[in-house]
Amino acid sequence: MENAIKILIVEDEMVIAANISLQLTELGYEVTGVLPRGEEAIAQIQIDKPDIVLLDIRLKGEMDGIETAHEIQKQYHIPIIYLTANADEDHFNRAKETHPYAFISKPFKKLDLQRAIELTVDRISIENTSEKNNGNGNNFINNENATDFILNDRIFVRHNEKMLKIDIKDIYYIEADRNYCRIFSQDREYLLVMTLKDIDEKLPQNHFLRIHRSYIINLSQIDEVAGTHVVISKKAIPMSKAMRAELLKRLQTI
Repeated sequence: MENAIKILIVEDEMVIAANISLQLTELGYEVTGVLPRGEEAIAQIQIDKPDIVLLDIRLKGEMDGIETAHEIQKQYHIPIIYLTANADEDHFNRAKETHPYAFISKPFKKLDLQRAIELTVDRISIENTSEKNNGNGNNFINNENATDFILNDRIFVRHNEKMLKIDIKDIYYIEADRNYCRIFSQDREYLLVMTLKDIDEKLPQNHFLRIHRSYIINLSQIDEVAGTHVVISKKAIPMSKAMRAELLKRLQTI
């Protein structure tokens, strides 16, 4: 099942906020809320955690955007993208202390918004790849093209100028297509800019097994195991002799 990246907008100028919401929707992202105050944003995040927060630096209310970012970061690791209109040096220096993933200067174009979000996803992937390599986590992993990403419970793929999430549990199987992979899920087929070898190394091994040079299957989706193939969603997928024993062994432990 695919899900668009979820973005919360915190902006007290409602005309600007509505315009941002419209542009994000047109780009294929899901807007989880449009809120004018920081305290409302914190309450909303507790109900529906977004993937990214677009946050105006100069908010009205009890907290400005920077104070709101500090409060969010006390509980969550959510990327912050600041919206700013001619922020002075003091505000800029305070904002830097919250380590934002991007700044967008108002007024801005849709392309500025799109690039800031994509660069944010890219930066997260790089940071968490480093954490995984150091044994500290299992989050985003990016490939050399920085266009598709794998988490421990979902895959991010680029589709029509947006990044979509596919839940790993909903993937049936993955088929090699030269230097690409085709992901077959419950809903549709996706093209992933990654070789089968690369994706095999990065997928969670407790869910997936490469049973043929051209196929990786989701173990939980198997309907039938035959002598030379398995059946998933009425599709007969070839299986090498060498992998049959490993498959049967794995099925006994899941």
